[in-house]
Amino acid sequence: MQQQQLKGVKILLVDDEPTILQFLELGLLNEGFDVQTAQDGITAFTVAQQFQPHVAVLDVMMPGMDGFEVCKLLKKLGPIAVIMLTARDEVDDRVRGLTLGADDYMAKPFSFEELLARIHARIRNQFPNLLAEQSIGPFRIDDRRKEISYDGRVLELSPTEYELLKFLVINQGIVLSKAMILDKVWGYDFGGEENIVEVYIRSLRDKLGDKEHRLIRTLRGAGYRVDLT
Repeated sequence: MQQQQLKGVKILLVDDEPTILQFLELGLLNEGFDVQTAQDGITAFTVAQQFQPHVAVLDVMMPGMDGFEVCKLLKKLGPIAVIMLTARDEVDDRVRGLTLGADDYMAKPFSFEELLARIHARIRNQFPNLLAEQSIGPFRIDDRRKEISYDGRVLELSPTEYELLKFLVINQGIVLSKAMILDKVWGYDFGGEENIVEVYIRSLRDKLGDKEHRLIRTLRGAGYRVDLT
């Protein structure tokens, strides 16, 4: 489980299914978030204006004003990170949502642990000032000192190894493709080969003592995933 020192992180949950809404609300309250809920788009926008959430978890299929329209309105309020939820996993839906400014997209059904990991990733990427040092499983990330500790031991990492391991750990539980890793760690204009990711992953495994690849897993044809459970 990812533990972070949170300073008033506010989450807005929007879903027209009361059971889902209550389940997510209880789970996120238990994680220490400040949570507000809404069951329709108009209420969501009204609540957001007063609440000013950092992250909105937003269902797409709602009566009246759908999630796409709500996303567009929320983005006009300020730098709100929007994670869209839908029962339909259609490419056109994902493209439309991302075009309107959504920051992430999840298809139902989903696990609470994955949603939590994605919320933490959005906070870390878009609101780093809300986080102090992060403790994620056996890892401790100190961005100010550019240090990562594993099981209490400070790892000797190059700047690129630090950024790669941080990206993997912060997104623990999520499969990250080589293309995504290259974009986030090396930059979109990186002109080298994708194989550089494999080289750095191998080095990190050596430094972590992860000989059996149980910590940094390879999913053939998909990418890499850090497993901390």
